[in-house]
Amino acid sequence: MIVMLEPDSPESVVAQVEQTAAQFKDLSVRRHVVKGDEHTITEIYLLGHTQTVPAEAFEALPGVRRVVRVSAKYRIIGRHGQTGSQVGFEYNGVDFSERSVKVFAGLCAVDNRTNVAKVMSTLKAHGITTTRMGAYKPRTSPYEFQGLGASCLPWVFEEAGKAGVKVVAMEVTNPRHVDEIRDALAQAGDPTGVMLQIGTRNAQNFELLKAVGQQGRFPVLFKRGMGITLEESLNACEYVASEGNPKIVFCLRGVKTHLGEPHRNMVDFAHVPVVRRLTRLPVCIDPSHSVGRPEAGPDGIPDIFHAVGQGLIAGASMVLIDFHPDPEAAMCDGPQALRLENLPRFRAYTDRVRKAYEDVLALASV
Repeated sequence: MIVMLEPDSPESVVAQVEQTAAQFKDLSVRRHVVKGDEHTITEIYLLGHTQTVPAEAFEALPGVRRVVRVSAKYRIIGRHGQTGSQVGFEYNGVDFSERSVKVFAGLCAVDNRTNVAKVMSTLKAHGITTTRMGAYKPRTSPYEFQGLGASCLPWVFEEAGKAGVKVVAMEVTNPRHVDEIRDALAQAGDPTGVMLQIGTRNAQNFELLKAVGQQGRFPVLFKRGMGITLEESLNACEYVASEGNPKIVFCLRGVKTHLGEPHRNMVDFAHVPVVRRLTRLPVCIDPSHSVGRPEAGPDGIPDIFHAVGQGLIAGASMVLIDFHPDPEAAMCDGPQALRLENLPRFRAYTDRVRKAYEDVLALASV
């Protein structure tokens, strides 16, 4: 059961709802607060055996806007038919909602400080305050580059701070990585923020999902499992949210098939509106791991750009994409990385496709 409060409800209203919930046996209560540009929305989750809990007990309270009895899956992340419900969250001064598109351009795998500095300075030059930087890299072969690990964290965070980058998306593969990131940030003076990325290979690593859910500081970027159903991937996000962290972005990154070429994975960006319909999670697209190659079509536009267009025109609000100063020398996934000099063109492309989506959205509301 979800008790939705009026925007900007004071603590006294929240306390009254929680006091009412305490009258019912075996209920656990969790707050979910979404801070928007103009208003703060608070929801109270009542978890447990709510079948016999009367909704009227909460609907009668002042400041309660609506009570939703949830019987479907995705109890916390689900939209539950609320077409106008607020989506997203704010973290470290960055708004993760459907109001705009965030571009997380950067290194799939950090290889050296020089390349990190080049990426960060390019982002700064183009006003981009979000990036991806892979320190921990699970690989198919044990003999491939596994990432620099915790050793690179201090200078990655330092370079991010110099460039004014506010959020670094960084994959974690073990709960101890969360502690290493937290410690490295503190030692660097907290110059930036981190979004913990759950990679496709860990989509059903339930202990890791619980760990990133139990820590409340960092938001989570969850990548769809490459070989599991969409429902299984969304249930994995529910694991994170049910442990106390609803600040989740769901990322579509392509799925494995037996169909072979031409792309690295089957691009699944047609599922953007599906995820948006089923959940209240902002949706990210990862064209690099979906397409996996830099070739352009007869129009001169790379396949990666076209894949991004498919996702953005469907309402995706975040793009996770690989850029590298020298893709041929990259330690990981070089063939799918775009060159830094292509960043202005890519940024212009995303802006125009987003504007097209907003135009279509305005037409639909007439």
